[in-house]
Amino acid sequence: MRWWDIEPVLELEHELFPEDAWSAGMFWSELAHARGPRATRRYVVAETVPAGGGAPGTGRIVGYAGLAATGDLADVQTIAAARDQWGTGLGARLLTDLLRAATAFECAEVLLEVRVDNTRAQKLYERFGFEPIGFRRGYYQPGNVDALVMRLTDPAQARTESSESNG
Repeated sequence: MRWWDIEPVLELEHELFPEDAWSAGMFWSELAHARGPRATRRYVVAETVPAGGGAPGTGRIVGYAGLAATGDLADVQTIAAARDQWGTGLGARLLTDLLRAATAFECAEVLLEVRVDNTRAQKLYERFGFEPIGFRRGYYQPGNVDALVMRLTDPAQARTESSESNG
């Protein structure tokens, strides 16, 4: 993800998370830590390929994901796929990228929060080996929705999308 991706990412963010969407400033702040030798973030976008091909950056952004690393702990900050991409494996590909980044950051475990009513995402995370470890009451505001906290130990050994398709 680069600065020029923020506007289309925000459109998707507001479509998918209307009550608790991130602001442009939140994405700018995260991207400020995503480059250079002291980078502690990894943010990616997924885009469609325009009909007839086209250069990168000319398609429609259909997904995005972000990870923050601190010491030996990583946290999935966000992951989203456009509704017309649900069931295509895009979420798994985005999560695979984040787990590879966690491994590159030398993180021993990865945490994430997911809405308790988002069973689709919970099933994805479970497929990758994440396990529930607790709740954060009222985490998602203003809807006052609880978050399920999940943890993956040893992201380098995670059951990723590519390892699942290879056997």
